[in-house]
This record gives sequence, structure tokens and C-alpha cells, in this order.
Amino acid sequence: MSDDYLVRIGKLIRDARQHRGWTQSQLAEALATSQSAVNRIERGNQNISLEMIARIGEALDSEIVSLGYAGPMHLRVVGGRRLSGSIDVKTSKNACVALLCASLLNRGRTVLRRVARIEEVYRLLEVLNSIGVRTRWINEGIDLEIVPPARLDLDAIDADAARRTRSIIMFLGPLLHRMDAFKLPYAGGCDLGTRTIEPHMIALRRFGLEIAATEGLYHAQIDHSVTPDRPIVLTERGDTVTENALLAAARHDGTTVIRNASSNYMVQDLCFFLEALGIRVDGIGTTTLTVHGVPHIDVDVDYSPSEDPVEAMSLLAAAVVTESELTIRRVPIEFLEIELAVLEEMGVDCDRTTEYAADNGRTRLVDLTVRPSKLEAPIDKVHPMPFPGLNIDNVPFFAAIAASAQGQTLIHDWVYDNRAIYLTDLNRLGGRLQLLDPHRVLVEGPTRWRAAEMMCPPALRPAVVVLLAMMAAEGTSVLRNVYVINRGYEELAERLNSVGAQIEIFRDI
Repeated sequence: MSDDYLVRIGKLIRDARQHRGWTQSQLAEALATSQSAVNRIERGNQNISLEMIARIGEALDSEIVSLGYAGPMHLRVVGGRRLSGSIDVKTSKNACVALLCASLLNRGRTVLRRVARIEEVYRLLEVLNSIGVRTRWINEGIDLEIVPPARLDLDAIDADAARRTRSIIMFLGPLLHRMDAFKLPYAGGCDLGTRTIEPHMIALRRFGLEIAATEGLYHAQIDHSVTPDRPIVLTERGDTVTENALLAAARHDGTTVIRNASSNYMVQDLCFFLEALGIRVDGIGTTTLTVHGVPHIDVDVDYSPSEDPVEAMSLLAAAVVTESELTIRRVPIEFLEIELAVLEEMGVDCDRTTEYAADNGRTRLVDLTVRPSKLEAPIDKVHPMPFPGLNIDNVPFFAAIAASAQGQTLIHDWVYDNRAIYLTDLNRLGGRLQLLDPHRVLVEGPTRWRAAEMMCPPALRPAVVVLLAMMAAEGTSVLRNVYVINRGYEELAERLNSVGAQIEIFRDI
């Protein structure tokens, strides 16, 4: 980009910023960069990508600067490259969205450290802002401050943003203590087949919540005289179901026992956060949680969510399928031990450091180094189980890894209706995957990956699996419309490029 164009673009950005009434520091905060970088951009002294121009346009709500932003984002991948060096695992997507919902319990100021800057978080922030919650990125865009209003305005809710995230379902638990009736848009998110909210309702009815679903909305009515008179037994050991029950129990003035609870990583993070709010939770890490609720919560709280084990698995799979030596730092080992045991049986060569504490002081981390390995298909099928079993969200990565191994691997995703089907998209890249039924796929390896151009699957983890296979394939591939990846990963392409990948972000203009 010539210096003349840089100067002209810089002036456009400066004019748009001033028109909005922002300082350079405010724009820098919105972009998670420094004020000095914004100053260089506005003076035409900094190279600027189309992606950065799009981000600036979105931040400033400027049609002039947002050239090309309206189109979907695509990735152009030059494969066959080896990765090297080290890469850090970001904070947990699923923990961050649960904590955003949990902030509605608190009438005080909540600060969440190193929040994942992903589309799922952005959608929830849009929803929170629309109902009166004030949020802002602080400390150069690293941390997030959340300040609630005295009264939430649910009538003004951003329905479009709410429908693009399934996490909106976790508003039910906090809101049932704040009002007598409210409406929420239907939950959205990944296309993973039919998922009802009945397990949530079985738990939340014990707190007086009843819901009628009509015209794209959940109509909620709360009878505040109803309280749990015996332990709540969850009909499925689901993560969001457990989180909703915890959120409802947190402000119940009494003791609530939740049985058949998930003890997965995001649930533990939520429990640690509730403790920071002054709520005692017994049994963290087990399937029976006892919550000693507090009817009024008005505290200033500062909490650091832990790292994401699914992102760690993604990066580990990237190293395996590209036959690279890569060090993955800040891996939450407690939530990857089964996966690593299976991979080591398949022949993956890796070692780990001694354990150290995450910033929350509770989660155990290690640094994990993966090396090129000769892989054999596992004898047993790969299938998920509730924690401490193999994580359901890590199952798709075994499709790419199994495709790199000698022999046949049976992958059984018994939880979701559609996700096994999406894994067969790997066949477009040279994979040999046979769909046995909507839940089971047979993977034949090893695979000679080949480049291709294709649409992104509509589910987060299979989409990343396709990207990893493209990184392993010689030649240039194109993955179109990657919004679903941005829902769960922060700057994944840029971070993979930092360790040797060659992935270009582009948009149709």
C-alpha cells in the first residue's frame, strides 16, 4: 500500500473518529491496540490491512472506512508448511460466556481478565448493552469491565444478537431473581441438530420459572414463592444446564443441592467466580454441588477465567496433522488428560512441564511440546463422555488426527445429531471418511491431503478441523465464510501464522 493511500486512509479514519466524538485512546481501546498505533495510522505512518480497516469501520460505525466489511470473511491457506516455536492458549470461550451471564447476578462492578475477544462474546456484549449494562474494554483492550444498571430493560433487547448465540439461554438463571416476567429470543449458535431447553426447565421450575415458547420468544413467568425443597437432579449432565442451575441457586436465599452436575472446566470456572461473589459452593469438581445462596450481591469483583482446553486441543491437532514440533503453553492439563492418554497410545510424541497455577489460582496448567510422530489408529473407538472423560468438543479433532494415522478409527459422537456428518467435509480435502449413521464415522488413514476450495461447515469445531486439514494439504486452499470459527477463536489465523502457517484473511469486495 503506497504512502499516499496510507495518508488518505488515515485522514478518513481521523475524520470518522472525530465525527463520533472519540479520542484516539477510545478508538485504541475498541481495537485492543495502543493510542500510539492509532496515531501512526491516522498520520499515514503505519501499514494497515483490509481486516484492520474493516475493524475500524465497525468500531466507528463508518460506511466510508468499512470498505468490504459487509461481505463475509474468508481464509486462503497455503498448506504443507511446518509449524515451529511456541503459542499460548487463550482463555476459555465457554467460561467467558458463562461469566458474562453470571455478571447479571451482581449489582456491583465486575472485571474479567483476558476475556476472549471472539464473536460469541461480542454477541453477548451487544445483548448486555441493549438491556442497559455498561461494558468497556480496559487495560489496552485486554480486560473487560461490566457495570449493570439499577434496572434492566429487557424490552430493548437486541434480538438479532441474541438469536446468534445459544449462550442467551444462560440469562434464565440470573434473570428469574430480578423480575416477575420477561421475554428472551430463541437461542441460536452452532447447527448441531435438535437441542431442547427441557433439561434447563426441569431444573429452573424448582425456582418458580415457567416458560411458554411462541413467535420466536421464550415468555418467562416466575412464581417467587416456589423454592427447591429437595435436591435438584439434572436429567442430563450438561454444561449449560448445570451453569443455569448454579446461576439460579446463587441468589436463592438458602441451600441448593444440584446432583448429576457437570464438573467440566467452564462449570468449575463459574463456581470459582461465584465464590468471588461471596457464594459458597461445596463439591466443585464433583457431580454434586451444594450452593449456599446469597439473596443480594453488590460487590466489586475481579476474576481471571482459565485457559481453554478445547483451543489447546485444536493447537495440538494442528501440530500433529502438519507433522510439526510445537510448544503449546498454558494448557489446562486436568481437562486434557484422557485425550492425551489416547493420543499417546496412537503414538503421539509429546512431553509436558511440571504443573503451575492459572491466574485464577485453581486451574492446573502445563506447557506441552508435540513432535512429529508415526501414528497408529486406536484399537477402541473414540467417543466422548462427561468430564473427566474425553470432552465432546474435542472429538472432532480426532477425525483429522485419525486421518493422519495408519488404519481405521471409529469415531462415535453420540451427543449431537449433525456433527459427525460435517466431519465428512474432510473428504473434499482427500480424506477417506465413511458416515455410518448421523453419529458414527469411520476414518481411514493415512491421508494424502489435497488443496480445495469449500464453504465453512456451520459448526465451530468441524470448521476448525477443516482448516487444520487445509494447513496440512500441499497447495492453496480457500475456506469461505468463517464467521463460525470467529465465534470461538480469537485471531486464530494470525496466531497460527506466528508459528509458521500461511493463512491470509480476505473478503469479497
